[in-house]
Amino acid sequence: MTGLLVNWLISAFALWLIARILPGIEVRDFSAAVVAAAVVAIVNFFFGWFLRLMAWPLIFLTLGLFTFVINAVLLKLASLFTPGFRVHGFVPALLGSLLLTALTFVLHAAVYA
Repeated sequence: MTGLLVNWLISAFALWLIARILPGIEVRDFSAAVVAAAVVAIVNFFFGWFLRLMAWPLIFLTLGLFTFVINAVLLKLASLFTPGFRVHGFVPALLGSLLLTALTFVLHAAVYA
């Protein structure tokens, strides 16, 4: 249970930090980032598997890089359901998904090392 809470806070911090770096992503404050991280996880749980299944040939042909496009769509979809979290356009969503993946990887490695 503690690991889940730590992962959630790491994801929220990464999302909050990315909103400070990337001009097309807005997070009102850290509490909105915490809610947004939960909504991103829920959207990924309910819709991510279906999108990955439907896009499996493209994921295979691009050696997995199309996964970032799917993550961008899921990030944009999560922003529609979350007050205080906005993604303006597809390019910021794509850059945000790339940065979110890299930053959460680095933060998880730093916390769990």
